Amino acid sequence: MADLQPVRGTHDLLPDALAKHDHVSTTAQKVAGTHGYDKIATPIFEFTQVFDRTLGDTSDVVTKEMYTFEDRGGDSITLRPENTAGVARAFMSNGLTQNVPCKYFYSGPMFRYERPQKGRLRQFHQIGIELIGAAQPIADIEVISCGAAILESLGLKNINLELNTLGDQESRDGYRKTLIDYLMDFKDKLSEDSLNRLEKNPLRVLDSKDEGDKVIVKDAPIYSDHLNQESQDFFGKVCEGLKAAGVNYTLNPRLVRGLDYYCHTAFEFTTTELGAQGTVMAGGRYDGLIKTMGGPQTPGVGWAAGIERLSMLANDPAAKQRPVALVPLGEVAELKALSIAKHLRSEGLRVEMGYGGNMKKRMTRANKINAYAAVVLGEDELAKGVAGLKNLDKGEQTEVSLDQLAIALKDIQS
Repeated sequence: MADLQPVRGTHDLLPDALAKHDHVSTTAQKVAGTHGYDKIATPIFEFTQVFDRTLGDTSDVVTKEMYTFEDRGGDSITLRPENTAGVARAFMSNGLTQNVPCKYFYSGPMFRYERPQKGRLRQFHQIGIELIGAAQPIADIEVISCGAAILESLGLKNINLELNTLGDQESRDGYRKTLIDYLMDFKDKLSEDSLNRLEKNPLRVLDSKDEGDKVIVKDAPIYSDHLNQESQDFFGKVCEGLKAAGVNYTLNPRLVRGLDYYCHTAFEFTTTELGAQGTVMAGGRYDGLIKTMGGPQTPGVGWAAGIERLSMLANDPAAKQRPVALVPLGEVAELKALSIAKHLRSEGLRVEMGYGGNMKKRMTRANKINAYAAVVLGEDELAKGVAGLKNLDKGEQTEVSLDQLAIALKDIQS
């Protein structure tokens, strides 16, 4: 048992690391709340078809990365690899089609079987927002602006917003045909994955990580050259709105989303501070998602961001509250200390009480936990209704009546 380690691609979040995670999540939830997004929580596992339908049977996630198993009832279950599909399923399952627009924030673990590397794990954590039921460009602008505000609140530097449009279905169909015609000339040079996607999901070839594919797609037709007027107008309003909102961006005509339910706006916030894994937040419009899942035609737009990556770049969370060390001497004092500790905690103070040892050992423990004060309770002190109060930063000690103890400790703390 001494040799047991976490499963590859997972790790323990000890208190300091978890504090950074919580800082990212709580900051994001607070900022999202100012934009009108309420927190939602969906199950960590879903029926496999929730992801098969939405992520596409040619995607790396479905073909290589999902944790899928058959439960004792014979159902195929998958640990969620992302949360947009789960939120969309919850929207449908709970009959919320009459409540649109629905605005949700989420935070939690996701699971993908992929090669672990810096900022990328097999159990990882994401925050995200989804705006369901709004088809107007102002929704895209709000979602992107909310993401930018969260990154700013976390203190991230050197962040670039890359922006593109996928147009509407008519534009997409026209470009799809043009792209296939172009790629067919290189059929013998494409990677195996790109060959599998060529007919079903050719836009995914543009996002291939294979070096040979990158050379081929470098000269592929540009998506923006195949937009109809309606798509151009939609994207123009998004760009105009982002400028009005003070959100800077860079156009990236190669930024795509491969699945057919994506349309119009696609975006990524990227950084140069994480090496090759430079994307910290990514999203787009998915007007066809809920229909793909068997629901009514319902527009949607959102983004997701990895907490692990954000915690590497975010400013430090606020220092945790320093404790008070309660030092009872003797059995009678230990019993009295329990009620005193309860009162002090009810006043918002963090109280640590040693589990044994003499005065010297308890004071050593107080210094080790970085306590700012020690409250000494002995028989003499209890007989007088007081406690010995020691300011550990200044080395000063006084006697304080028990009913004034919380006030005195707060005075030292301030």
